[in-house]
Amino acid sequence: MNLIENSDQARRLARAILSDVALYNQEKVLEGIKSDTIFEILAAELEEGKQHFISRVSPELASSNIYELAVVDVLIKRAGKIESTIW
Repeated sequence: MNLIENSDQARRLARAILSDVALYNQEKVLEGIKSDTIFEILAAELEEGKQHFISRVSPELASSNIYELAVVDVLIKRAGKIESTIW
């Protein structure tokens, strides 16, 4: 399989990976936002997603912050409707 070298495609991949993480871990996302521990609660899932992302993109894109930005966009911003003291 060829590595993704286009940054737009890499962003789409990162967002898709994180959408899956959010979908399959809805309870953990809810608990993590409410208790301000989302990164600790989802540490294993986020690391697994990052490793998958790295395996699919070029080294240049793997070393960028595309995955981390997608974490904020997909997990954090979408969870803004959850009651929490962090807002």
